[in-house]
Amino acid sequence: MGEHSTESSGLSLDRYAVVTLFACAYAVVIGPFLLSGDPSPSTAMDIQNGAPSLVSRIFVPAIAAVAVVMAIQNHDRLRRWPSHLVCLLAYVTFAGASILWAFRPEASFVRFAQQVMLLSSIVLPAMLATRTADLMRGVFLCFAAGAVLNVVFGYQTPIGYAGYLPGKNALGQFSGMALLLAIHELLYPGFRRLFGIVIVGVAFLLLSWSDSKTAFALALVSPMLAGLVLLFTKITRASPAIAIMTALILYVGLSSFYDFDAINISNVLYNDPTLTGRTHIWNFAFSEIAQRPVLGWGYQSFWLVGSDAPSVVEAPGWVANMPNAHNGYFDTILELGYVGLGLLMLFIFTTLHRLACVADLRKFWLLLSIALYVILYNGLETIWMHASEPLWVVFVIVAVEIGRHAQPAAAEMPMPAQRFAPSGPYRPS
Repeated sequence: MGEHSTESSGLSLDRYAVVTLFACAYAVVIGPFLLSGDPSPSTAMDIQNGAPSLVSRIFVPAIAAVAVVMAIQNHDRLRRWPSHLVCLLAYVTFAGASILWAFRPEASFVRFAQQVMLLSSIVLPAMLATRTADLMRGVFLCFAAGAVLNVVFGYQTPIGYAGYLPGKNALGQFSGMALLLAIHELLYPGFRRLFGIVIVGVAFLLLSWSDSKTAFALALVSPMLAGLVLLFTKITRASPAIAIMTALILYVGLSSFYDFDAINISNVLYNDPTLTGRTHIWNFAFSEIAQRPVLGWGYQSFWLVGSDAPSVVEAPGWVANMPNAHNGYFDTILELGYVGLGLLMLFIFTTLHRLACVADLRKFWLLLSIALYVILYNGLETIWMHASEPLWVVFVIVAVEIGRHAQPAAAEMPMPAQRFAPSGPYRPS
């Protein structure tokens, strides 16, 4: 496709980008919407047991098959990978290896296979897409469509409005992400700005209906933090990873010195030192981590793996009914041990480091805002490499978008002679 101005209201895509966006649309709109209209007992049982639904068993393999065929046909264009995507591959490979020592290997294998197919359908075609393909605009349109559907076809649960999503917390996560993407659209003139204003309003409406204080707070804090990091990188010429690592070290140091952390903040703001019961789940999680601290219990082989699982047999009271630890980092340690956590953190920080390759300040701010939103949200919910969670899918797309900017422009259309030529020095775009 030809070059398009970044100010254009048109959407620049190619067939590779369309496959990635279809995978995004499946996770954000198609899958949850179809499941919301399927009240059958078998579907409910699949959801309760954490097994892939019938929708997943059809859509995910189909999209993955198309992505793999595209990758085979264009294998010459996939010979060089940015370092942070190599770290993602290492993280995923270790998760697959954990099937060997998983508590429930068969469940771990099925869930891992679904995850690999989902990631393949996102990463492979996105890395083949042209540099001008506007992936993030496509992601925005997916969330915009989902936001409208959540208003029109949503339903009320006993504890609040959930839209077409599994619950009001899921609606809050979705709405916060939709808000970030819509705010980015306001930075462009014409129809893009007008449509962005509409979706900003819809996102705020959904956030209020979901009554998710966490989503509302993080949707406002994340872009402000991204702006501060952007300013820091401009002044110091350090990478975003350095800025965030510095802030994390300062937070840990100050919270230790003053004995004031997130639990204290929750107690001050909401008069609830348990973070709505999460601390009880976390205490149990760490007691189970202590039994397998290095390699964990196996990928998604701790929660929702049967009535004899340790999450049921050894958990106190209502904790036995939990589908996860409500913390992506603690669940990573539970499933993959501290080795898995190390690989996850390596993927996160190398992704943030490579963000310096994105020259467009508007896109830099958007990608960092989304990354911070997902990173922070994992402190209260489990999202990292968890099924087809919309926030996990978007984070992977962000990582791939950063990778596309980190690749030399010539990698899109290699000349035959380049096959035998030595590679030149790396130059970020």
